[in-house]
Amino acid sequence: MARNTLSRALHDLGLSAWFGGTLANAVALNAAAGEAGKDTGKVANAGWNRWTPVNAVAIGAHLVGSVGQLIGNRGRLANQEGVASMSAVKTLVTAAALGATAYSRSLGVIVNGGGGGAGNPSARSGTKPTKRTKAEIAAAQEQLDALQWIIPALTGTLVAISSYAGEQQRASEVIKGVSRS
Repeated sequence: MARNTLSRALHDLGLSAWFGGTLANAVALNAAAGEAGKDTGKVANAGWNRWTPVNAVAIGAHLVGSVGQLIGNRGRLANQEGVASMSAVKTLVTAAALGATAYSRSLGVIVNGGGGGAGNPSARSGTKPTKRTKAEIAAAQEQLDALQWIIPALTGTLVAISSYAGEQQRASEVIKGVSRS
C-alpha cells in the first residue's frame, strides 16, 4: 500500500478544524456574545466573520485531501468489499455538511446586515433574537440556532466514518475484503 501522508494530513487537519471550530463557536462564541450587552450581535458577527476564512481554508484542505485519498485508494475502492459503500456514505455526509455550512454562512450574511461586519442586531446570544430584532434577522438567527449543532454533528459523523475507513486499511481487513470480492 502506498503512503498518502500529504492527502491524509490535509483531509484530517481540514476536517478537524471544520468540526472543532464550528463546535467551539457554537458552545463558546455564541453564548459568550450574550454577555456583551447591547453589542451582542456585533460581537457574535465579529467572531464568526473572523472564523469564516479559516473555515473556508479548512474545508478546502479537507476536500483536497479527500480527493487525494480517493485517488490513492482507488485500487481498494474497486477491489475491497465495503470500501465503495463507505466512500459513498462519506461523500453524502460531506455534501450535507457542505450544504449546511454554505446555508449557514448565507444566513450569517443576513444576520450581519448584508455583510461587511457592520451588523449589530438586537440579540440575546449569537443565535437568539430579542423581541426588538428585525423579523428577517430573527428568522435567520432561529435557523442558525439549529445549524450551529447540525454542522458539528455532520462533521463529527465524518470523523467517525474516517476512523472506520482507517480500520478498513488494516492489512487483515484488506485481505478479508479482497478475498470476499
